[in-house]
Amino acid sequence: QVQLVESGGGLVQAGGSLRLSCIASGRTFRTYAMDWFRQAPGKEREFVTAINWSGSSTYYADSVKGRFTISRDGAKNTVYLQMDSLKPEDTAVYYCAAKDRYDAQEYRYWGQGTQVTVSS
Repeated sequence: QVQLVESGGGLVQAGGSLRLSCIASGRTFRTYAMDWFRQAPGKEREFVTAINWSGSSTYYADSVKGRFTISRDGAKNTVYLQMDSLKPEDTAVYYCAAKDRYDAQEYRYWGQGTQVTVSS
């Protein structure tokens, strides 16, 4: 069993930065690929970015490419989402999720989410 806990959200002005963390419990964390999603009020959940188990491969949604960076630290059981040049449209609850394979579409575990609010 793996538990995921996000943190690092908050209120920031447009153009600012935040770094989200997703800390996982469980020894098998290193074998999972990890994704970040977000969900804005009244909108469907949206894929943001993915990273494979080793950190050697990443993928980004067009809406965040060049502004967001995903990374992971196996020793700390943590996945990070560095968000720069934030825009008001980035406002959402951000979730991390674990899956068995980088190209999988099914997720084994989800975090509870952390709120990011970007003011204009």
